[in-house]
Amino acid sequence: MFKITGLDEAMKKLNDLQRKAEAINKQSVPVGEVLTPAFLLRHTPFGSADEMYQASGFKIETPEDFAAIPDEEWDAFIRSISSFTDWKSMLNEAGKEWAAQKLGLK
Repeated sequence: MFKITGLDEAMKKLNDLQRKAEAINKQSVPVGEVLTPAFLLRHTPFGSADEMYQASGFKIETPEDFAAIPDEEWDAFIRSISSFTDWKSMLNEAGKEWAAQKLGLK
């Protein structure tokens, strides 16, 4: 017979991870926080969301300005500056990376 050790520590880590995941799931995170400089520098020629917005050619000073941009035009801009096919894909990937970092997985 043999003894398995370390299960208590593993369960503690899993419980902690679950608690963090539940807290993240309840958050509303600003786009500027999800689009970190590191993410943008890896995927675009820009070091900040503001730089990207300025380069887009659209007037983006308020959330309403951003919402007024036609989706097709914004998606075309995202395709032109990154390997993402659209804005949603870019945000999804940025969100995954942000969450992984918050959970301590990255």
